[in-house]
Amino acid sequence: MLKKLAKILAWMVGVLVLVIIILLVYVRSVATVDTPVPTSLAILDVKVEQPDSGLYTIGNNWFRKSESGLYELYVEGTPFERGVINGKLTHDLVQYQEEVFTGQLHQLVPSDFYLNILKYFVGWFNRDLDKHVSDEYKFEIYGISQAASHEFDDIAPPYQRILNYHAAHDIGHALQNMSLVGCTSFASWDSQSEDSTLIIGRNFDFYVGDDFARDKIIAFYNPDKGYKFMMVTFGGMTGVLSGMNTAGLTVTLNAAKSDIPSASATPVSLVAREILQYASTIKEAYAIAEKHKMFVAESFLIGSAKDGRAALIEKTPDGIDFYESGGDQIISTNHFQGKVLGQTELNKEHMRTSASPYRYKRVEELLKENGKNSVLKTAAILRNQKGLGNANIGMGNEKLVNQLVAHHGIIFQPEKQLVWISTAPWQLGKFVCYDLNKVFAKKMTRNEEVYEASLAIPADSFLTTPDYKSYSKFHSYRFPFNPRADLQPDSIVKWNPESYHAYMLAGDYYLKHEQYKEAVAAYRQGLTKEVATLQEKEHMERNLKTAEENLK
Repeated sequence: MLKKLAKILAWMVGVLVLVIIILLVYVRSVATVDTPVPTSLAILDVKVEQPDSGLYTIGNNWFRKSESGLYELYVEGTPFERGVINGKLTHDLVQYQEEVFTGQLHQLVPSDFYLNILKYFVGWFNRDLDKHVSDEYKFEIYGISQAASHEFDDIAPPYQRILNYHAAHDIGHALQNMSLVGCTSFASWDSQSEDSTLIIGRNFDFYVGDDFARDKIIAFYNPDKGYKFMMVTFGGMTGVLSGMNTAGLTVTLNAAKSDIPSASATPVSLVAREILQYASTIKEAYAIAEKHKMFVAESFLIGSAKDGRAALIEKTPDGIDFYESGGDQIISTNHFQGKVLGQTELNKEHMRTSASPYRYKRVEELLKENGKNSVLKTAAILRNQKGLGNANIGMGNEKLVNQLVAHHGIIFQPEKQLVWISTAPWQLGKFVCYDLNKVFAKKMTRNEEVYEASLAIPADSFLTTPDYKSYSKFHSYRFPFNPRADLQPDSIVKWNPESYHAYMLAGDYYLKHEQYKEAVAAYRQGLTKEVATLQEKEHMERNLKTAEENLK
């Protein structure tokens, strides 16, 4: 009887293993994407030249590192040519960025077993991704992928990997509760602007580690079709997160609350790229956004020199909405404001539980306090670290405009073709200014600065304070993927005494080490502070109850 049972069990295990193998083979086969076939591969044979120390060129295309710490790139030509040239010029950054990204994934998901499961899940989920990407961008991404490392071919071939990385911003939506996504943007014009011109400011608070944000590229594109444009990017990325074109149209992204998506669609960064490359008005931008299916919810803040104002295009996988403020300024954080999408239960729940409405009110308050807006005032708002009523709510709080996590801060003055980009750390370093008219007219034969030195905005004085040094220590423990083996609860609180997060981290440490009296004190103190999200408040309340019960 036992032998018969063992045979049946072995048979069942064998069938299960066979089914799993068949499933994995099937997922890998359907997840494989066809590579584009360029009409000519001649561009692959071109060599990078170095006409001057620190300057790298291919024909009219060039790449250099500014003294500001920002990398600068100019590319032109057809899609495949642009991609190949981009990859050749930024080869080291393309490979470095992937190393950092995969390294961060290993920190988030330390188990190789679960990483393999995640790999197959993403492969299945994105099995039709290439069907939602235009041929133009597929050719460009294929060109860049020629520079990708083969070290990660066990994940997928280079082209498939680089294509999938373009959905990284979308994947970040799933991480909103880890405070990795919380962008702020606003615009002023006419009566709300000192010189009546349109001014747009935004913090791109997408955080997956300091290493990931280290090597930013200011890319200037001169495509064979559409408008010339600039964007802030990183190695291997052709999608747009923040950018402005020579028609005076700007695009910035603000993540909104999404349901868990069921299938892939067009990555939001590629929708933004198409808008930036082919739209010159808000109406044209809306038409481009409307035709694409996306698998996350997003607000596009569109500024337009031709229209002389800014507006929001709000989009979900199932709908689209349009919002104008009715005045001469507009604010966008991470919730919808349109008549349709703003009234959904999901958006209302997000507003109730997240930091987004608080941050919106704070920007509104700062704009009112500052009077007519200017570029300098915009930079000051982007760097502001106070809560409503100028309250001290702790450094790094998600309710702050400046959460001390920004990948970049950026300011546009589209009617003047001027753009300011922050330098490290976060948006605290100096803002360097580029004049698009001058950059696109320039022929680079020697290594020289291309930003407008006379228009630079000085670094934030906060960098010279003891508080900055204290926060830098706190920051290393702030996120769930940061190692906390050596965390000292007293030090965490000392470094950031007005932060609920400091007390939450201390409380979690004490609870884990069964120091219940200390945990109770930490959680109680943390709950008296301005807590960023309902989820974190409930976390502290649950743990406080557990600690109190263990004291009885």
